[in-house]
Amino acid sequence: MALNRDFVGKSYGPTAPYEVSRVKIREFAAAIGDGNPLYRDQEAARAAGHPDVIAPPTFPIVFSLQSGGEALVDPGLGVNVAMVVHGEQRFEYVRPIHAGDRLVLTSTITDIRTAGQNELLTIRSDVTTVDGEPVCVTYNTIVERGGAA
Repeated sequence: MALNRDFVGKSYGPTAPYEVSRVKIREFAAAIGDGNPLYRDQEAARAAGHPDVIAPPTFPIVFSLQSGGEALVDPGLGVNVAMVVHGEQRFEYVRPIHAGDRLVLTSTITDIRTAGQNELLTIRSDVTTVDGEPVCVTYNTIVERGGAA
């Protein structure tokens, strides 16, 4: 069944604050196999001009689907979660994410389209600090396999 196109433009959030820690950054960097010292060594990060260690560029996936995930379970949208796979993601940065950041997201469904037998849902999440400072924007495309059938 096709997704409800009336949901394009609908927003979710802001989320509860997500607290970025050195441990979470280090664990994520280890999980993706990235040994960059800026992700682990506070002194190296400071020497490079950062207030603390920074997160790898793909780190926002850890929390970006938190707010966008609300859309997936919104019954009016019509997503069959059992048929969902992650299709694509990208990030646009204003500044790096640092340990100590407290981040909130507001997510908006920006597109719903059909591709063959699949429905593609694109969610934009604006990531800011709790004080409103822009940090990055994430774009996630979710694929509902067979949703257009």
